[in-house]
Amino acid sequence: MHTLVFLSTRQVLQCQPAACQALPLLPRELFPLLFKVAFMDKKTVVLRELVHTWPFPLLSFQQLLQECAHCSRALLQERPSTESMQAVILGLTARLHTSEPGASTQPLCRKHALRVLDMTGLLDDGVEQDPGTMSMWDCTAAVARTCIAQQQGGAAEPGPAPIPVELLDAGCLRRVDLRFNNLGLRGLSVIIPHVARFQHLASLRLHYVHGDSRQPSVDGEDNFRYFLAQMGRFTCLRELSMGSSLLSGRLDQLLSTLQSPLESLELAFCALLPEDLRFLARSPHAAHLKKLDLSGNDLSGSQLAPFQGLLQASAATLLHLELTECQLADTQLLATLPILTQCASLRYLGLYGNPLSMAGLKELLQDSVAQAELRTVVHPFPVDCYEGLPWPPPASVLLEASINEEKFARVEAELHQLLLASGRAHVLWTTDIYGRLAADYFSL
Repeated sequence: MHTLVFLSTRQVLQCQPAACQALPLLPRELFPLLFKVAFMDKKTVVLRELVHTWPFPLLSFQQLLQECAHCSRALLQERPSTESMQAVILGLTARLHTSEPGASTQPLCRKHALRVLDMTGLLDDGVEQDPGTMSMWDCTAAVARTCIAQQQGGAAEPGPAPIPVELLDAGCLRRVDLRFNNLGLRGLSVIIPHVARFQHLASLRLHYVHGDSRQPSVDGEDNFRYFLAQMGRFTCLRELSMGSSLLSGRLDQLLSTLQSPLESLELAFCALLPEDLRFLARSPHAAHLKKLDLSGNDLSGSQLAPFQGLLQASAATLLHLELTECQLADTQLLATLPILTQCASLRYLGLYGNPLSMAGLKELLQDSVAQAELRTVVHPFPVDCYEGLPWPPPASVLLEASINEEKFARVEAELHQLLLASGRAHVLWTTDIYGRLAADYFSL
């Protein structure tokens, strides 16, 4: 249901030229709803002008695109439309043009208010994009191209010289996301010094940073040492994502350079060794972690005990734990449950792609009753539902092999009954890894 204010706002935006002319006359309290409606309905002309004349210091997608009193639709749970995102970026470009000397200053009282454009929290679930939506990388690249500053007459890339701007306040940028790039360690070593000038950067997301101590090379070692030195310049970093980076035996070197304890650490598919997990458990970071992602690291053998030590060290603060494809079978899960259930504040547990049986899942469900804050468990299809699995089954087999739908329907029904019987019907148990359930660090 929509409120009368929402319906009226939608009607006002039907004629975009008239709406743009009316913006200077409207009370600024209407701008948040105007932005949401324009973004939702792809009213790109109005959306561009809203960003151009935004009357508040902060324009936050997390605040503006969430469910609100006027509209229950949460646009953050949908992949952003290319048209709407481009309109926002064009509005940003318009601000740059009007900040040039001699440019029109109308309307100053609004145009000069915006200091922070916060685009964090947008859905980027890894699912293949359709032509009508933008990935987080596309958004990041587009904003970066828009905001390149020309300093001392030097252009940052071929083509027309960019406009001299001072838009990005070095004290305001909170996240830089460079995942899914092909820069390599050498390329990142060039970029990171420029990123480090943002003194209050809280989140840095990188992929494919290779510092494998088992296969060193002269160039690789030099680049890795330089990269580590630059990482030490971040004074306020709270989230670090290093997915698909070869960090075997190098985690201590990476984390020891940081000046403050992390609250979110993503180390998916990083080929971690037992000594890496032992270091992390003993480090100052463990006692501050709210989000930990160890997906794709084999935790079934000699890594199990160090992982349990890490879980013990972070139990008091951990809210979000992702263990997808970690080769955890019933034996390892049951051995870890006494420690896992000490994570009293845990809200999300991801176990997809692990070779667990129905018996193991039932044990987990029963023991997790003590975790009052738990809201979501993403579990694997039980091995009981497959036919002729090799043992231990590789993660690729669990992800690609067909399941017996009839058996799985019985599993779902039984889990649902157990949740009802334990008074935990509000907890979501699902196999949907693309269900937009993983929390963004800034929303924890």
